[in-house]
Amino acid sequence: MISYIVRRLLASIPLLIGISVVSFIIIQLPPGDFATAYERALMNQGNMSRLEAEAAADQYRALYGLDKPIWEQYTIWIKGIVTEGKFGYSFAYKKDVGELIWERLPRTLLLALSAHFISTVFGLLIGIYAATHKYSLGDNLAAVLAFIGTSVPRFFMALVLVYLMVIEWNYPYIGRYTSPQYAFAPMSWEKFVDVLRYVWPVVLIAGLGGVARNMRVMRGNLLDNLNAQYVTTARSKGMREGAVVYKHAVPNALHPIIMYQGTVLPYMIQGELEAAIVLNIPTLAPMFYSSLAIQDIYVSGGFLMIYAILLVAGNLIADIVLALVDPRIRLG
Repeated sequence: MISYIVRRLLASIPLLIGISVVSFIIIQLPPGDFATAYERALMNQGNMSRLEAEAAADQYRALYGLDKPIWEQYTIWIKGIVTEGKFGYSFAYKKDVGELIWERLPRTLLLALSAHFISTVFGLLIGIYAATHKYSLGDNLAAVLAFIGTSVPRFFMALVLVYLMVIEWNYPYIGRYTSPQYAFAPMSWEKFVDVLRYVWPVVLIAGLGGVARNMRVMRGNLLDNLNAQYVTTARSKGMREGAVVYKHAVPNALHPIIMYQGTVLPYMIQGELEAAIVLNIPTLAPMFYSSLAIQDIYVSGGFLMIYAILLVAGNLIADIVLALVDPRIRLG
C-alpha cells in the first residue's frame, strides 16, 4: 500500500509542472498585459498625454518584470512558489498573491465542501431510492431533478435566485458573506445563521449538479448489481431484501462514486465560481474573474495552481480510498 501511494505521489509532480506551464502560457495569450491596462487608466484620467502614459507603462513593466520573455517570467514565478511559497505579486491589489488566496480560500473551500456534502448524501440516497423503486413516481421525479441539475446553466440559476432574493424575499444586502453588523464579529451562533442566510444559494447551485450526477451513477450501478448473480444467490438463501441491498449491492455500486470524489472538489469550486460571480460573494471566484479581465497574471496563475493542486490531491485521496475498498487496485 505504501509503495502504491509513493508511486502516485511521484506521478503527481510532473503533472503539476505540466499544468503550471500550460496555465501560465494560456493566461498570457491575450494581447497586452496589466501595464497596458495601467496605461489606459492614466490616459482616461486625463493627467497624462499618450507618450507620457506609454513611458509610465514601460517603467511599470521594467519594475515588475513584465518586459522579460515569458519563459523567464515563468521561471521566476515557479521558483518563488517552490522555494518561498509565494505565488507572485498582485498588480491590482498591491500585495502578495498568496495572502490574497489564503484570505479567501477558507470560505471558498467551506462553500465547496458544503456543496460536496449535499451532493454526495442526497445524490446517494435519491439514487438508492430510484434504483429500488424502478419506474415509480419517485424514480420519475428523480429523473426530472437530474435533467434540471445537469442541463440548466448555473449562472442562470444564480440570476433567478438574485431576482427572488431582491424582489420577492426583500433581502437587505446582496453580494456579502455576512451582514455588516457581523463583518468583524467573532464567530457565534447568530453569525453562523447570518452566514447561512447569504451563502445558501451558492451551496445549492454548486451542489445541485453533483446531486444529479451522483444520483444517476448510483441508480445505474445499483440496478446492475441488483441483477447480478451474487444478489440472486443471497435472495435465494432467504436474506431480507434490505440486507441484500445495503450489505451486498450498495457497497459494490459505490466504486464509481468513490472514483468521482477525486474530481468533485474542483467541480464544486467551479460551480461555486459561477454562482459567486453572479451573487458577488467575496470568495476566490470574483477575484479570479477580475484578474483575468485586467490580466493580473499572478493572481490568475495562483488560482489555477491551487485548483490543480486540489484536483491532483483529490484524485490521490480517491485512489487511496478505492485501493482500501478494492485491494486489486494496488496491483495496477
